[in-house]
Amino acid sequence: MTAPVAATPTKRIGSISRQRLLNRTVHYLVLSALAVITVYPFWWTLVTAVSTAGEVYSFPPALLPTEPGLQNFLEVFQTIDVWAFYKNSILISGATVIGTLLICSLAAYPIARMKFAGRNWVFGAIVATMILPSEVNFLVNFITVSKLGLTDTVSGVVLPNLAGAVGIFLMKQAFEAVPQDLIDAAKVDGANEWEVFWKIMLPLAKPALGALAILTLVSAWNQYIWPSIVMTSVENFPLSVGVSYLKGTFSFKTRVVAAGAVLTVLPILIMFLFTQRYFLRGFDGAVK
Repeated sequence: MTAPVAATPTKRIGSISRQRLLNRTVHYLVLSALAVITVYPFWWTLVTAVSTAGEVYSFPPALLPTEPGLQNFLEVFQTIDVWAFYKNSILISGATVIGTLLICSLAAYPIARMKFAGRNWVFGAIVATMILPSEVNFLVNFITVSKLGLTDTVSGVVLPNLAGAVGIFLMKQAFEAVPQDLIDAAKVDGANEWEVFWKIMLPLAKPALGALAILTLVSAWNQYIWPSIVMTSVENFPLSVGVSYLKGTFSFKTRVVAAGAVLTVLPILIMFLFTQRYFLRGFDGAVK
C-alpha cells in the first residue's frame, strides 16, 4: 500500500492565496454595497436639486440629472435668507463644540485619573444615559430653559447639548491611555492637578479631542427638533430649521426643497471628508 502524498508547500501557499483573494473580494463587495446604500439618498437629492426637467418620483429613479441647472438653488436664496441661517448654524455649532470639549474633558479627567468613592457608579450612570433617546429629555430641558428665560436664544439651544455620555466616554479612554509615570513625574516637579490636566493630558489627547469636535459639529449642525422647539423667531433659526420654510402649507416644490437640503448638508460633508483621518485616529484609542 502506497502512503498518501502530502501536499507540497507550493500547493498550500496557492490555496492560502486563493482563500485570501476570496475573503478580500467578499469584503470589498460588502463594503461596496454598504457604500451604495449610504451614498444613494444624498446622490438622489443632489440629482433632484440640479435637475430642471423630468419626473421627480420616476421608477427606476434617475441616476443622472435631466437638463441640469442652478435654478433651484437660486430659488432657495430668493425664498429664504440662507446667509442668515448659515450664520446662526455656525454660531450654534461653534458654541456647542467649544462647550462640549471643555465640559466633557473636565468631567472625564477625574473619572479616569482620580480616586474617589463611587467613581465606577458615576461613570456607569453616565454611560447608561446612552440607551435613552434624546427626545426623552425634551420636556425637562424645555421647562428648564423656559424657567431660565432662555427660549428663543442661542444659549437655550446650546446648553442642554453640552455634556454627552459619548464625549465623556471618549475622553476618559484617551486620558487613561496616558502613562501614569508621566503624570507622577510632573507632580514630582511641582505641577498641581490643574497643570497636569491642562499641560499634559489635553495635549496628549488631541486626537480624541479632534474626533469629539467633529462628532459634535456634525450633530449640532444637523439637529432639527430641539432648535425648532426652543426657537420662535425665524431670524434666529439655524439652516436645518430654516429650510422647512421652502415648502408651503398645501404644496411644495420638491426640487427646491432638495436644493435646500443639499445646501444644508454640503458644508458639513466637505468638512468631514477633509478631517475624517483625525476622526478615525481619535476613535482608535477609544476602541482599544
